[in-house]
Amino acid sequence: MRVRGDARWRELDDLVRAATSLICAPQPGTPGRCGVCRAPAGRRSYCAQCELHVECAQGNLADVVVPIAYAIKGDPHARRLWQYKSAGLPRGIAEIAASLMRAQLLVFLRDHRACVFRAAGMIGPTHIAVVPTARRRPGPHPLRALVAPYLHGPWAELTASSRQEGTRELDPGRFAAAPIPGARVLLIDDTWTTGASAQSAAMALRRAGALSVATIVLGRHVGAAEAESAGLARLPFLPGSCAVH
Repeated sequence: MRVRGDARWRELDDLVRAATSLICAPQPGTPGRCGVCRAPAGRRSYCAQCELHVECAQGNLADVVVPIAYAIKGDPHARRLWQYKSAGLPRGIAEIAASLMRAQLLVFLRDHRACVFRAAGMIGPTHIAVVPTARRRPGPHPLRALVAPYLHGPWAELTASSRQEGTRELDPGRFAAAPIPGARVLLIDDTWTTGASAQSAAMALRRAGALSVATIVLGRHVGAAEAESAGLARLPFLPGSCAVH
């Protein structure tokens, strides 16, 4: 996988810098954070949801999960994650949100893909995938449509099972993937709430033959009260740093 050279880096960098004061992000080595999703975990190694996932499916989950930023309920980043794929908003609002989401993901991949892949134990991905939407909207996932023109590499196709629509439970049958024996997959998701969608997708990729999965998430959702008690708002977004850098 490589980011295509026609990405307008100066413009993308400017968009990311303009939004940094409105975003908070996980930083490496911060105590009290979940070892998987970087949410507040108190004295535990994992948050409650990730602890359950590890107990149920250890060895079949993503090798590493790296949220680019926290999406605290009501904050600008959380709103943009909703706005960029909302069909009911005025076009201008959705387009602005989409431009920011695209810029943050592409710049993050440019600057941090090496450390993310290293944390996943891979030299680099052979395939790219996006976690399917639970709403089964027609056409490609909005995130894939947003970034596919800028990412070069084969896509690992994931499809959602209709009987799993709306569930928030980890389920190996929630998604299906075409065979990809020996693949190393970059799995991208826009939002992580419980992690069930992304980890179920990782399990489907493993079942299809993937040897390793590195998951990058645009926003790790956190409730406002939880974020306040954990001091997340005091963790600035640092373009030169990431959760595993």
